[in-house]
Amino acid sequence: MRPELEATAERVFVALADPSRRAVLAALAADGPATATDLADRLPITRQAIAKHLVLLAEAGLVIAEPGERRRVRYRLDSAPMQVAQQFLAAMARDWDGPFDALRKHLDG
Repeated sequence: MRPELEATAERVFVALADPSRRAVLAALAADGPATATDLADRLPITRQAIAKHLVLLAEAGLVIAEPGERRRVRYRLDSAPMQVAQQFLAAMARDWDGPFDALRKHLDG
């Protein structure tokens, strides 16, 4: 995998490592674009914590900040970085399939 794609996958994995960030992403996936305040109303996380999580999610490319009315910023999902991470995992799984199959044959035979 190209270094820039591997770096994208790494940012996604770091972002997904935190359960609060996964909850923010799940809320955006379920209910569509939202502000940090909207998300704080739905989740058991403070608005300030959500704002910090949204910054990291935006840095990973998983959410996009869109200016709204009265200086409110709405966040929406961007699936492109997640697809890169999925491709990384799929490539890694392919690399592991051969050795695991050989080990399985060795242990079975």
